Amino acid sequence: MAELSEETKLQVSIKTLIAIGVGLATLIGMYYTLQEEIEEAKLLPEPEVSRTEYDLKDQLIRESIMNTEDKVNENGDKLDLIEERIYELNTNTKKKK
Repeated sequence: MAELSEETKLQVSIKTLIAIGVGLATLIGMYYTLQEEIEEAKLLPEPEVSRTEYDLKDQLIRESIMNTEDKVNENGDKLDLIEERIYELNTNTKKKK
């Protein structure tokens, strides 16, 4: 394996040098364009949330909470029923012994 030193010569074609230059110019151009767009976006006013949009989101959240409450209540009722059945099974098996 050859060692690299100050006297090592690299053979690079002109096409490769041009491709590297074009690639670098493209990346630098994209960077500055992105920076300009970021600065422009900072100057734009913040989007307003309309009263209608706020009301709709509020209604959706309230409905979700109520649906969750209903499901919790249903699960509580089912749990009570399961507990009663387990109690009955336990009392019936104890009586048989």
